[in-house]
Amino acid sequence: MARASDLPETAKALDRYGRRASSVMASGCVLFVPAAGVPLVAPGEPWADDLIGALVALGVLVAVAGAGSWALARRMRRVLGSGVWSAHAAVAVRSMRTTEAVVLRSPDGDGLWPLEVVAMRQRYEPLRPGPDGVMWWCGDPTRGGVLAPPGGGALLWTRPVKHRRARQRIVEQAARTGLLGRATPVQPQVRVQAPRIPDPVPTTVPAPRVSLVKRPESDPSGAPTYARLAAHAGRQAVPRTRTRRPEADVREVAWWRVRSLRRAAGVSRVLVALAVCAAAAVAAGIRPEGSGLMKLFLVAIVGIAALAYSGHHLLTVGIPAVRLMARAAHSPVPVPRRYVLLHDPQDGVPVLVAFPTPCGPHDVPEGLLPLLPPGTGKHPWLGMPSEPTGTVELRGWRDFHANGLPVVVPRFEGRALWPAGPYQPAGGAEGAALLARLAPPMDARARQEENSAPRAAL
Repeated sequence: MARASDLPETAKALDRYGRRASSVMASGCVLFVPAAGVPLVAPGEPWADDLIGALVALGVLVAVAGAGSWALARRMRRVLGSGVWSAHAAVAVRSMRTTEAVVLRSPDGDGLWPLEVVAMRQRYEPLRPGPDGVMWWCGDPTRGGVLAPPGGGALLWTRPVKHRRARQRIVEQAARTGLLGRATPVQPQVRVQAPRIPDPVPTTVPAPRVSLVKRPESDPSGAPTYARLAAHAGRQAVPRTRTRRPEADVREVAWWRVRSLRRAAGVSRVLVALAVCAAAAVAAGIRPEGSGLMKLFLVAIVGIAALAYSGHHLLTVGIPAVRLMARAAHSPVPVPRRYVLLHDPQDGVPVLVAFPTPCGPHDVPEGLLPLLPPGTGKHPWLGMPSEPTGTVELRGWRDFHANGLPVVVPRFEGRALWPAGPYQPAGGAEGAALLARLAPPMDARARQEENSAPRAAL
């Protein structure tokens, strides 16, 4: 790999970032159009000047934000066009006195690089490295660079933490998590042959038994076996002290009475937009004047736009999707499978890796299913299974997506979790790429050291 930007996923991510920045700039410029039209629609009105000023100020703020993102996109393109990706063990550090930070272990394994993330929390949260995370880096740790999850499909700009005390505090926090003792990931420039997962072949030899209590030891090979993925899931797992409130079973009630399905369909966004529009209508009945009328006009525009967007998404995407999920959950015949739950560092969603039953430690997966996080925005993993490995019931195969892959719903511990996409086979190029992203390969020597060394809990 000559340059980081030569990677197809990275090139697509750069294009997306640049298009998003350009659209934000264009949105800010569009706001100048109604500002110019206000004097023509309402000449001489006392509130016209306030409305024009508000629209111009909002347009300038949005355009400046877009211009900043566009400049950052150009800077990313320069860095990625002149450097290569390197893989590092990483840990996220939270601090009330600093912004979000990520600490990378240096390539020689002796130093730590504290980096400040330059991104909104909504963009960073899905990409936050987990307890056993690996991140790709391109740049100069003393000046700044680009951070990405394995695969290079989502980009974040980072810069070194400025203040010495803050750097020291963040490095100490990262060291306490055992970052210096973590395994060394295989570098992106090293071409690792992704093991091809063969089609299942019937056999009369019984598979070795797998304990439901004790997790298997990590497989020293690089193949995506049950032992290796289960060991990786065990290192990723974070103890959960809270439980999700119970909800209705979709097999007994209509889908709109199931809280998680309403959220998946986007009903809550529509209700919020309706509430804004209703509040604007009530305020209009009071007949405000001057700046109050201008503020009401802006609120009404935002509410109507949000209602139109969320309503269109609900009718065209949300409701058809949850209806397919409900039909899959009603399937009469469950398919039992062994599972491993891993975190996708690129999309920020949990992924169910399904194995056949019975399952041995050296068996390879047969299917992959991304899941919608069942929790809230602050606690997205609330409601996930208590263990990262176990047995799951899969129901579905009644409907299919446009690409021909089936709609499948898993049931853990008596409750359903909803899929974020189709159930795709683990074999093939796409499955191998996703498995490599879920559990990045480590070099053999470091993998043996990691299996023998104790790990500190987060």
